[in-house]
Amino acid sequence: MRYTLFDNQKDGIILVARILLMVLFVMFGWSKLTGFSGTVAYMTSSGAPVPQVSAIIAVVMELGVGVALLLGFFTRPLALLLAVYTLGTAIIGHHYWNMTGAMQYDNMIHFYKNIALMGGLLLLCVTGAGKYSIDRR
Repeated sequence: MRYTLFDNQKDGIILVARILLMVLFVMFGWSKLTGFSGTVAYMTSSGAPVPQVSAIIAVVMELGVGVALLLGFFTRPLALLLAVYTLGTAIIGHHYWNMTGAMQYDNMIHFYKNIALMGGLLLLCVTGAGKYSIDRR
């Protein structure tokens, strides 16, 4: 009874949550696509396996899956897939435990940001996209 306000606005709140979660992925996926050679160079420097393929996967996951989730398309499986991808990027791209100083701190922040994003993605996987989505049509 005391959460009626949230229950009545659930679909709108889920829409806002989807948008806020996907801003990061879509924005950086787009920059990876438009600066693809730089993305490959970054993948090489961060030790990603097969840097060119890793860059393609990053663009597809961040931009492609990000837009699909933004629209609420195949939300549950894609949210789970993006959560697994986000864990991989945390481990491969932000291995702060091998660093020192400011670089360690910066990468630790990004690592735990990815962990927090995984929480939101797993919650989206459980709740679904809500009423304002392609999934609901």
